[in-house]
Amino acid sequence: MAGIKKGGIRITLFTLDEANQQIEWLRPTLERMVSLKREFDRVQREVDVHSLATSGASPENPDRRALATLEKRRLELGEELGKGVQAIHRRGILLKDLDRGLVDFYTVSGDRLIFLCWRLGEPSIAHWHTLEGGFAARQPLDRTELE
Repeated sequence: MAGIKKGGIRITLFTLDEANQQIEWLRPTLERMVSLKREFDRVQREVDVHSLATSGASPENPDRRALATLEKRRLELGEELGKGVQAIHRRGILLKDLDRGLVDFYTVSGDRLIFLCWRLGEPSIAHWHTLEGGFAARQPLDRTELE
């Protein structure tokens, strides 16, 4: 893995093989994080409902106590998700969409900086897109373009 600076930010560059090696670590990490995110979203919906239901309720109200428990769980999940995102970013991998388990890896094709694009459920990296393009702009990867 090489690195470059772009706009004062250090960017880790991956070869296709290096990025695919990261998938071994990334797959179980992302699976866990996607699950945590689903739980976080569920808890957030419950917090929203309980917040409305307990507006003006006394502190002894059972729904108010349930809300406090939910808010505590939401905070724990948020902290755990934050740590997971940091772990991914420390490896030079960009987390693009946690709901879909979508990540990008910087690489160079010819004289152009691009993203190798991988989504949870795919066996290996098989797509790329420009820095400006996103998931919708993914194109099949031609390994010879990276050599």
